[in-house]
Order: sequence, then structure tokens, then C-alpha cells
Amino acid sequence: MYGVLASLPCIPGHDGAETPASDDTHRRLPNETEWIKRTYPHYAFDKEAYAGMMLEARRHRSAAKTHGLGPWSPVGPTNIPGRISDIEFNPVNPDVVYAASATGGVFKSTDSGASWAPVFDDVPVQTIGDIAVDASNPETVYVGTGEANGGHNNFPGAGLYKSTDAGATWGLSGLEETVSIGRVLVDPGNPDRVYVAAIGSYFTPDPNRGVYRSTDGGASWEQVLAVNDSTGVVDLVMHPDSSAILFAAAWERVRRPSGANLSGKASGIYRSDDGGDSWQRLGPETGLPAPDPYVGRIGIAICRDVPERMYALYLTAFSYYGFYRSDDGGRSWTDGDPDRGIESGVSDFSWYFGQVRVAPDNPDVVYAMDLMFMKSTDGGANWTRTAGTHVDYHALAFHPSDANVLLAGNDGGIARSSTGGATWQAVRPLANTQFYEIGLHPTDPAQFYGGTQDNGTLASAGPDGWRRILGGDGFYVIVDPVDPSVIYAEIQFGGLVRISSEGTRSVVPEESEPDERNWSTPVAMDPNNHQVLYYGTNRIYRTEDAAESWERVSDVLVREPPEELLGTVSVIAVAPTDSDIIYAGTDDGNLWVSRDYAATWSLVSDPLPRRWITRVVIDPIDSRTAYVTYSGLRWREPQPHVFRTRDLGETWENITANLPEAPVNAFAVDPVNASRIFAGTDVGAFVSKNAGESWEALADGMPAVSVYDMKIFYDGTSHLLVAGTHGRSMYTLDLSAVDLATRGDREIPAGAVLEAPYPNPFTDEVTLAYRLPVAGTVKIEIFDVLGRRLETLLHTRRHPGSFSTTWRPAAMAPGMYFARLAFDAAGHTSVQSVALQLR
Repeated sequence: MYGVLASLPCIPGHDGAETPASDDTHRRLPNETEWIKRTYPHYAFDKEAYAGMMLEARRHRSAAKTHGLGPWSPVGPTNIPGRISDIEFNPVNPDVVYAASATGGVFKSTDSGASWAPVFDDVPVQTIGDIAVDASNPETVYVGTGEANGGHNNFPGAGLYKSTDAGATWGLSGLEETVSIGRVLVDPGNPDRVYVAAIGSYFTPDPNRGVYRSTDGGASWEQVLAVNDSTGVVDLVMHPDSSAILFAAAWERVRRPSGANLSGKASGIYRSDDGGDSWQRLGPETGLPAPDPYVGRIGIAICRDVPERMYALYLTAFSYYGFYRSDDGGRSWTDGDPDRGIESGVSDFSWYFGQVRVAPDNPDVVYAMDLMFMKSTDGGANWTRTAGTHVDYHALAFHPSDANVLLAGNDGGIARSSTGGATWQAVRPLANTQFYEIGLHPTDPAQFYGGTQDNGTLASAGPDGWRRILGGDGFYVIVDPVDPSVIYAEIQFGGLVRISSEGTRSVVPEESEPDERNWSTPVAMDPNNHQVLYYGTNRIYRTEDAAESWERVSDVLVREPPEELLGTVSVIAVAPTDSDIIYAGTDDGNLWVSRDYAATWSLVSDPLPRRWITRVVIDPIDSRTAYVTYSGLRWREPQPHVFRTRDLGETWENITANLPEAPVNAFAVDPVNASRIFAGTDVGAFVSKNAGESWEALADGMPAVSVYDMKIFYDGTSHLLVAGTHGRSMYTLDLSAVDLATRGDREIPAGAVLEAPYPNPFTDEVTLAYRLPVAGTVKIEIFDVLGRRLETLLHTRRHPGSFSTTWRPAAMAPGMYFARLAFDAAGHTSVQSVALQLR
């Protein structure tokens, strides 16, 4: 959806004129969050940075398997998949189908789309634009990397890949500089002749865009159409009877943080009659639009059996421009949608779509894809529309022997129709969900939660049984450790809700309404008190009554004055062993720590990079130790991404070591062995067994996909690392068989113990320290001498280790009282007496 979308980077800037736009243009532009996150503060990156980090990741993955961890186990969802950018049948054997996942690689089906398996996982780039199957030899398959749709959460590609064994193995076929590929065509009469439509970089003018041709099966390439440095080619069709005739759809687009130019006079259709040697722009002399600054993306289609019939779908930057029909093979065109029936199914962010298809055996049956799926059976005169199984359509493939059997790709996976699009059924399983954040159940190691791109907030019930518990785009999700029926979840830009048996209601801090918010607004629960939560805008808010009321507990924490599209808190963390210690990181590189329960804040980021802060993780035992991670692609010099403090931010050490120089999105510390730490990056998951001195890839069972979040479940028996990926759903890694008895140089106490209170006697407050041998739910209560329970100080879930809480009695008479610790994992209690004196 709009605002949910954009992509990755290069240098902003555009020499052409801006397209006129209305006042609400900004909300319909691609959201630039993911690009800014990776390029701030330079808004550019080294041209070799992306290729370099993929090469590093490949080396790590080939050297993996020495750490004794793995394999990863996929846990879904498979029934709520993510965005599909292309689908292709094997034209000879229609049981074989290939599907391109936007950020999750390539899947293959051998049963006509009923089931799918990944076939591209060994390739270090998983963002896919288009697939082509060689009709003369279907064992040969081409994959163009780099999604052409230009949303916010797709990433640059790394060229064209080729398989000669139906996807079993892949080799690079060049075009690494094209960034994103809209279409790949193979000449059915001459398989050595291959064409690629390159849309090019999303964010910078460069010459590596247009149409490329190979005459040796992809071994070498020549650029045969180059419109200008801001205009790529997003669609390309070939005449089925005369492969020398080609039609290319050019799209002028350049984006920057402050806005985008998604249309322009260079957008249009070009024709070649000599296999790409020369091209002619088709304009008003043929019935197509003249050069117009409002023309944006264009989709084109040609009928296989009646190639005289062609269609062209024209869009503006945001909406519908027009639909054109040719009955003479593209020589002349007429208005194919005089009543503008397509318009009812078009979004106001149509730069995301632009696909049109015509049935191979019937030139009057034509499909247009946008927010909705639209069909005409009379050559465009009339249209029907459907949302099918999901909205947002990007791909359509016809069964080679039955054109009524369709496979459509949308933001919710693949849908199948055997009625020419009248009815649809979702295809599963396909594990390519795009997670932003994940959550865990406090006691059930098989229950998972997560916020996803365009599929809301999800809760698991087995890999094929996930369900949606909140709509929109999903982000932070927190399960109450005391009452797991209570869940806090949110949609984009901080729409926080509380889900319980009483229903779902908004709990956004009312006072925060005027504040700037991050696309993924951070929410954190105090691990020591389930009723205390923190919410970050450009400052911090706290609730102490489970989101019934909020108070502001910080001033503005971002740089002043804030930069455009920046200036929000990006992460909040509370120490598991000390509620007084709280960190807040911002998208513009500020890192703050409070050591007094948010009464005061200290800026501790001066020696750290000025980059977008992605995570702060506090050691589960030692509250003075914390880790901070950064996004950011290399600009000029090497960019460190992981730092550690052992003194509450007074000093920092770089522990990036040999990690690939890639954005780090996720981080976790093993509560059993604090020397074992985990990082989730744009090119996969990594582990350090020596506290950051060196890193190894966790590659067994997971491709080099972006890992956006990591959490660890540990209850003394189950010990799991859980990873939410942005393109291949969720995985778990069993840690229970590895180093269960170690915690580096720290000892785990032998039993659950409530230690002697201090001071004792006391007048105003007393500290109650306690130790836990394993994870579990702990409760500390206060009783009088008659055994009556007076107060519950603590009831929450804890990792193993040493902790403390404070009792501040109110309006109680002096005398003897008892503090009792109840620990479910150990099955026993521990009691201490405490004396309250006169004040």
C-alpha cells in the first residue's frame, strides 16, 4: 500500500522538471523510510557497497557450519504469504511454475502451483524483479534481480542470473549495475537472443538503464535502448510471430527523501522492428499520448494468437491516465476504455502497479492489475473488478493449455482461478511473509507473533495456521507475561492498540498526538513490571497502569532542528534486571540513557556513528552492559555497525569485527551464555561465540534474506533463537543442546532465593534481592503476621540471574512483615521477615 512502500538507494537528485502535484501528493508518494534508514546522513552510498556486502555474506556462508548451531527450522506463516512480483509457467510442462518473491527469492512448483519450494536460496541476493523461461529449452530459466515496483521495502538487485537445470543451480549472467529489472524475454526461435528491461536505480540518475540485448545466451550484453539517465524500461513485449518486433515501456522516475518525481515527458512506448538495433517513440501520430509530464508507469501486452491486438495501460504518478488498444500490431492506437471503467479499481499510488495482460487465445479478454484485479471480455469496453484473495496485484500467468486457469501474484502471495478470474482460491504453502517485528509468548515456545508488511499483526497456530489479529502494516507486538491474553500491537506510525478479552482499543498516548512518529514506532514493556510500558515519538511516554494513562518522561531526544523525514525515537530498551535503566535511540543517531527511571537522561552517543539506530539490547544479567546497532550502507570509509558498553554508556567498543558491512537490523544476547550474541543483517543472520571478537554466518536452513528482528525464548527447558525475516517468514534455531550449562564467567545460583532484605529494619523503603536458577514466573508478595496478603510487589517472567525490587509501604503501621518469593519453575517459595520502624 502507499506509505508502506519505497526501496533502496543511491544518490538523490534529478535534473528534470518536477511533475505538478496536489497538496496531498506527499501521502501518496513512496515512503522513503527504508532508504533513509540505510543512507542517513549522506543520502548516498558507495556504488560498490551493496555488491561488496553480498560478496562478504557469500564468503561467510560458504565457511559456515563450524559453530555447532543449526539448522534453522521454518515456522511460517505459510498461509499468509507476502508480495509476489512475477509468475511464469513452463510452457512445455505446465506442472512446473516459478514465482518471484519480492524480497524472498524464487519458488518453484511441480504440481501446477499447488505447492512450492524455494530454489534460489544459494544466491546472495533475494530481491526479484522478473523470471523468464526459455520456451525452446524450459530447463533454462533467467531471473532478473531487483524488484521494479519501487516500494519502500524492496532492495537493489545484483544483475541477471541463469539456470540451465530448471533452477537446481544458478550462475550470474551480468548486468550487475542495472539495480532493478522489470522484464526478461527469451527469443523462442533463437534462445541465444535474450532481452532485459532495466528500470535502473530508484534514487539516482545513472546510465545503466533501458533495454539490454545478449546474442550469446547472457554471456555478454549491449545496451540497445537508453532514453536518458532518469528513465528506465519497466515493461517489454515481443511479437510472437516476428521476434524482431519489440515494444518497450519507458518510465521516468527519480526519488529523494523530500519527495519523488514518478512521471515525466520521457515516459512512453518505444518500438523496434529490427531486434533492438533502432527504436522509434510512439506518440500522438499513432494515437498514443504526446510527451506529458503527467505520464508515469506504463504496462503493455500483446496477444499470442492474434498479435495484431495489443493493449497499453498508462498511469500517472498516482492514478489512472488511460487505456489504449491497437488492432494493427501497434501501428495505430485508440482509446480502449472510453468509459474509464478501469479507474474504479485503481489506487492513488499506481506507481506500485502497472501490469496488463491479454489472454493468449482470445484478444478480447484483457486483464488490468492495480489495487484491484480487473477484467474485460470485450476488448476494454466494459470492466469487472475483484479483490480476489488480497489486494495489490503485480503478476499474472496463464496456464499454457487452458487460459481460464490463472495464477495471480499480489501482496498476499499467489491466488489461483480456474474461472478466468471470476473466483479465486489462495495458494499455499508459500513462506515469504515480510516481518518488521516479532513477539514471543511468555510460556509457550511454539507460539509466535509478528508485525508484517501489508498483512497486519499475526499470531501463530502452526506453520499453516497463522491468523491476523490486527490489520494495516504490523510492527511492535508485546504479549503480557502475566496475562498472555493481553497483547499490545500497532500499525504504522504508532497506532498502538491493546487487545484483550474486552476487545481491541487504541491506547496511543493522547498527549503525543502532535509529535512526530517513526514508521515503526518503538514500544517497550518493563521486564520487571508488566503494567509499565514506554512509547517513543520524538520523546518518551510512560504508562504505569497498562496503557490506561500516560505521562511524558523525557524532553525531545532528537537533534534540533530535526532533519526532514527524520527526528523520531527509533528504539527503546529497559534493563531486565533494573527498571531504572532505560535506553532510547533515535533515527538521527542520538543515544540516551536514563539511570533513574526516566527522571533524567544522559546523551551517550558522542563517540558513536551518526547513523540510524536500529536496536539497543541490554545484557539479561548485567544491567551495565548494553549493545547498540546501526543501519547504514558504506559511504566512503568502512562503517561499523555494532558497539558495546560495559559502563552504562560512559565508554564504547566496536565489536563489528568481521561482520559483513551491511545494515544490522536485529540483535540478541543469549541469557544462558552471554558471550554468545546474534545479529540480524540485510544479508542474513550471524553469531559470535566470543562476545563479538569474530562472527560466523548462521546459514544452515536460512537464505541470505534480510533479518529484521531476533528474540530468544528460554525457560530452563526450551531454548530458542527466533528470527523474523523480511521476505521468508519466521525461523527458529534450537539452542538447547549447545552450552546449556555455561554463562561465560558467571555462575548461575543453585536455587531460587529471596535474600536478606536491606536495610532491615527500615523506615521508608527496603530492597528485596532475589536469585533465579532458570527462567520462570516469579511473584513477590508482602504478608502481615496473621498471614494476610497486603501487597503484590512483583509478578512477572524472568530470565535466570540476580534481580532486586523495592518495597515502599504506604500507610502501614510499624511492625513485623514477611516478604515471600514464589517461583513456578522451581516449585517452591522463599520467605524473609522485614521490620518497619517509625518514621
